[in-house]
Amino acid sequence: MNRTAIGAFFLVLFAVGAGILSFPKEWNSAMVAMKDKTGFHLPYVPENDFTLGLDLKGGAHLVYEADMTSIDDAERTAALEGVRDVIERRVNAFGVAEPIVQTNIADGHYRVLVDLPGVTDVKDAIAQIGETPVLAFRTPITDVSTTPTPEQQQQITDAQTQERADALVVMNKALAGEDFSALVKEYSIDAATKDSEGYIGFVAADDKEYDGLITQLEKNRTRFGIVNGLYEGTSRMHVVKYISKKTESEPRISHILICYAGATSCTQSRTKEEALAFINQLMAEATTKNFADLAKTNSDDGGSKDAGGDLGYVARGMMVQAFEDAAYSNRDTKISEVIETEFGYHILYRVGSRPSRTYEIAHIEMPWTTASDVLVVDPWKNTELSGKDVKNATVAFDQNTGAPYILLQFNEEGTRLFGDLTKENVGKVIGIFLDGQPITTPVVQEPIYGGEASITGNFTISEAKLLVQRLNAGALPVPISVVSQQTIGPALGSASLDLSVKAGLVGFLLVAIFMVLYYRLPGVVAVGALGVYVLINLMLFKVLGVTITLSGIAGFIFSLGIAVDANVLIFERLKEELRNGRDVPTAMEEAFRRAWPSIRDGNATTLIATMILYTMTSGSIRGFALTLSIGVLVSLFCAFVVSRFVLRRLARVPILRKKIFFLGL
Repeated sequence: MNRTAIGAFFLVLFAVGAGILSFPKEWNSAMVAMKDKTGFHLPYVPENDFTLGLDLKGGAHLVYEADMTSIDDAERTAALEGVRDVIERRVNAFGVAEPIVQTNIADGHYRVLVDLPGVTDVKDAIAQIGETPVLAFRTPITDVSTTPTPEQQQQITDAQTQERADALVVMNKALAGEDFSALVKEYSIDAATKDSEGYIGFVAADDKEYDGLITQLEKNRTRFGIVNGLYEGTSRMHVVKYISKKTESEPRISHILICYAGATSCTQSRTKEEALAFINQLMAEATTKNFADLAKTNSDDGGSKDAGGDLGYVARGMMVQAFEDAAYSNRDTKISEVIETEFGYHILYRVGSRPSRTYEIAHIEMPWTTASDVLVVDPWKNTELSGKDVKNATVAFDQNTGAPYILLQFNEEGTRLFGDLTKENVGKVIGIFLDGQPITTPVVQEPIYGGEASITGNFTISEAKLLVQRLNAGALPVPISVVSQQTIGPALGSASLDLSVKAGLVGFLLVAIFMVLYYRLPGVVAVGALGVYVLINLMLFKVLGVTITLSGIAGFIFSLGIAVDANVLIFERLKEELRNGRDVPTAMEEAFRRAWPSIRDGNATTLIATMILYTMTSGSIRGFALTLSIGVLVSLFCAFVVSRFVLRRLARVPILRKKIFFLGL
């Protein structure tokens, strides 16, 4: 296969991949249809929807203003950020999908902007957001009861009776021949396998999680298909489809790891090149007799080096793929070649193996109530000390190690309470909670008097600053009030989305017609590149988690025109070169070369403008800047990779080298 064919293959593969990621539902539907007709299908992909903003999905937009009259000027920004954190946690707590919480400081007003897509009960949202942040000091409860009361036990029994009956109905439907994948879609609560026909994969015979199921399969000599009998896990009920069984040798592996700076979990400072040279040296020395000694002396795997690198028997799925492949492809009593993983370089010694049975299964996971579902256990109890007693929190640094820690200052009442609390809990834990969530749980070393306390831990500077913001937000009550609220109905958002999609299609069609009529063959290529451009943009919106708003769609539609701008400059230059007497291939190369400075400068200025918009504004304007920036960068790729590749190949076709195909109007 020549370079042209390889390039074309990867270009098509990339475009198809972008299309699949952009429209996964359509791809999966096509695969289902293919499977129904042929019994064969390509892999399904996760069906992630685009993240829609408030103006497209509907919901509530709230604007809060913080009263900073009692806060020093130097502390106001930090206090506002702390309030933003509190509001964001409250919004997340009541299950709003993709909320947007931002701060805005202008003309002496300190505001928090909150977008709640899909929220219908705005009053309830305002009530939850508007509560005063709560900072609490708590101590653990040592006598928590985990035994259900008779009433709770009856509640569990009633729930399990109903759940078993529901699961039996589903199992009987599966046994009767109803489509298993459809039953998975309708009934399974396992989000991880719901979109893959309930497929779990191969489960080892000694897998403790599925121990009861494997025993059931082996004891009853169950044939492949739907298992006639429910499997009760620890907290779920399962309807199981038994797909296949296989037996293979499970290897026992010892290894030597040599890592390098930048590798996962590596604390060594050696470079990658030094690590490779070192592992190759060890490889030359290693034998089955001295392998354990080499591992003890040299391996960077702290968990296995003392055992001579012994990892025991390695089941499928326990290790990263490259390591697993080497372990299973090697033979007993043999030492592998050097392999590389994200952790560094390895030498593997396959000490031996044992037979291992695995069972391939799919399942429909259904609810199964247990005691933990009905017992409400809070292992912490409040003390008298709370955020109202904290005067201030600051970041300090250890004089010996330079490590950051948190310094608290209490008011007069807080000083007394904290002294008594630490005196009573020496050697015990005191938990510091903000809005019910533990920030830190330090152990008291000695009674602390004098009105100051420190919170130490493995903090980074940014983590310490964030913790101080949250503490100060709780310690310094910042009253907030709603100054504006706006509700957008889902019907209006849906209508806006429909109109935006239509506008995008019309814009694409008009640009395509113009390019084909005016530039002929290059115009056709540009339209194809524009299609790839659209797919890549949509893919990036999903992969990067871009929240799509009306202004973001405006930026995307606007970028459609910019997307062909580079092609226009190239094609106009191409026509000039052809009129000056150059042949098509030479004129094309010259056109791309000479058009590049203008394209580079024009796109650079646009990116500078969008960068300023993105960093210095908020809300919908940032959405416009983001989608436009993505569009500009993708347009450069499509013009100088996609269009250039296709035009170069077309120019090699003798019948298409005629200038009439390239001169246009």
